[in-house]
Amino acid sequence: MTATAIPLADHALSERLAARLELVEERLRDAVAHADALADDASRHLVNAGGKRLRPLLTLLTAELGDGERREVIDAAVVVELTHLATLYHDDVMDSAPVRRGAPAAHEVWGNSVAILTGDLLFARASATVAGLGPEAVRIQAGTFERLCLGQLHETVGPRDDEDHVEHYLRVLSDKTGSLIATSARLGAMFAGCPSSVVTLVTEFGEQIGIAFQLADDVLDLTSDGTLSGKTPGTDLRERVPTMPALLLRQRAASPGATAADREALAALDADLSDDDALAHAVALLRVHPVVEETRALAVERARAALAVLEPLPDGAVKDAFVSFADALVDRAS
Repeated sequence: MTATAIPLADHALSERLAARLELVEERLRDAVAHADALADDASRHLVNAGGKRLRPLLTLLTAELGDGERREVIDAAVVVELTHLATLYHDDVMDSAPVRRGAPAAHEVWGNSVAILTGDLLFARASATVAGLGPEAVRIQAGTFERLCLGQLHETVGPRDDEDHVEHYLRVLSDKTGSLIATSARLGAMFAGCPSSVVTLVTEFGEQIGIAFQLADDVLDLTSDGTLSGKTPGTDLRERVPTMPALLLRQRAASPGATAADREALAALDADLSDDDALAHAVALLRVHPVVEETRALAVERARAALAVLEPLPDGAVKDAFVSFADALVDRAS
C-alpha cells in the first residue's frame, strides 16, 4: 500500500505523501546496504520485495497535522519501517512461513540463523537512525521494541488457564501490531511539531487501527489466494498460530449450542495440517464459516473506534485522509 493506493480526495495531499514516501524508499535502500555481500543480499531481500509501507505512510500522514517538511519526519518514517522489516525476518522463522510479500521468506533462502541475524542487523540500523532523533525518540523506540517482544512472547506461550483466550489474543495484537503502528503515528506528529494533545490522539488512533489491521489480516489468511497478502493461505493454521477466526470457532464448538458445522470445522482445524490437502480442507471449511464474518465485523468495529478518537481534530483534507486510511485497511478483508 503506497500513498497513491489510498484514494485521497485531496490531490495535492496525495502527491505530497507519494513524493515523501519515495524519499523514505531511497533512505531505506541506503539504510540496509552493507559492505558484506551476504549481509547486503539478505538485508535487501524484503526491501526489494516491496510491501505496503503502511507504517511510514502513517508517519508522513500524521506529520501533515504540523510541519511535514521537517527532515526528522523522514528519518522517523525510515526508523519504523526498518523496525517492521526486522520483525518480519524473526516472525517468519518462528511461524515457519514459506512466503513473504510474494517472495520466498529469508529463512527459506539462507536458513534460520542468517534470517534471525539479518533481523538483528536491521534493528541495529533502526537504532542508529533513531539515535539521531534524540533521547526521547530512543526511549519511545525502546518501549516499542519491548512491547513487540512481549507480544511475541505471549503469543508463543499462550494464555493462562484462567485467562480468556480472545482477550489474551487482543492484547497480543495490541503489542505485536498496534504498538509499532502507534509509534509510527506518534513520531510523525511529534517531529512535525504538533502539540502534545494531538500527538496523544494520533498515537491512540495508531494503536486501535493496528488491531483492526491485524484482524483484517486474519480474515485474509483464510479468504485470500495469497496475491494480496503475499503469504500462503492457511499458514497461520498450519503453524498453530492463534487467529481470531480459530479462537471464535473454538468458543462456538465448546458451547452448548455448537452445530455439526462447528464441530466439523474444528476437527479439520485440529487435524494434521502438514498435509496440503488437509490444510486446504480446513481453510475451505473456515472460509465459509460465520466466524470469518464475525472477525471482519470486529475489524470494522476497531477501525470505527480508531476514527472516533480523532473527532477533536479540525475537519479538512488530513482528517479525511485518516478515514480513507482506516477504510483501506479494513477493506482488504472485504
